[in-house]
Amino acid sequence: MAKQVKLSARPRPESGRNAVKQVRARGGVPAVIYGSHVEPANLEVSQRDLQALLSHAVGENILVDLEIEENGKMTNRLSLIQEIQRHPLRTGIVHVDFHAVSMTEEISTDIVVEPFGESEGVKSFGGLLEQSIRTLSIRCLPQNLPEIIRVDITHLKVGDSIHVRDLPLPAGVTAEDDADLTVFIVAEPKVAEESVAAAAAESPEVLKEKKPEAAAAGEKK
Repeated sequence: MAKQVKLSARPRPESGRNAVKQVRARGGVPAVIYGSHVEPANLEVSQRDLQALLSHAVGENILVDLEIEENGKMTNRLSLIQEIQRHPLRTGIVHVDFHAVSMTEEISTDIVVEPFGESEGVKSFGGLLEQSIRTLSIRCLPQNLPEIIRVDITHLKVGDSIHVRDLPLPAGVTAEDDADLTVFIVAEPKVAEESVAAAAAESPEVLKEKKPEAAAAGEKK
């Protein structure tokens, strides 16, 4: 399951380009929190703390317990990191969005799907493992949110496949994607396909015998 991590934050009353520059100048990251039961609010979090949090994350879904301090009072908001904006040229995060969630209400999100092991078809017969779906749309309560979905592919032979309905989802997690969608398949080795193509290319071209010009002229008379 996704780990619940704590992150300190504080309100960011000022807005605008100059205010954002000041936040970044003191080592902060401008942030915003929103959700169905929360009034949208501007926040500021530590660049260093946020980077440390992300560096230890296994998947893309991180359940964050935001500790928002204002006027000596602490307010906790459980949230998911919804979006992270990074600078295109320099290192560092320029903005982060938090989506407030409730422990008693299901959430919908995408989870990374990752294979592990080496399939029999790839190992013994030179097949090719193809992955059609890299993220799966799921629905669950926040406490049941998985960090990542790992799938054992060692049993797959050439021609075998794994569909959404076959994925090992944790208890309390429901897939929202079509159950018949293919996630993994071990395809025929390309060597065999290339050999057939090469053999066809090397086959001598059959040319029809041309008639002698004199005979052809005679036939026209």
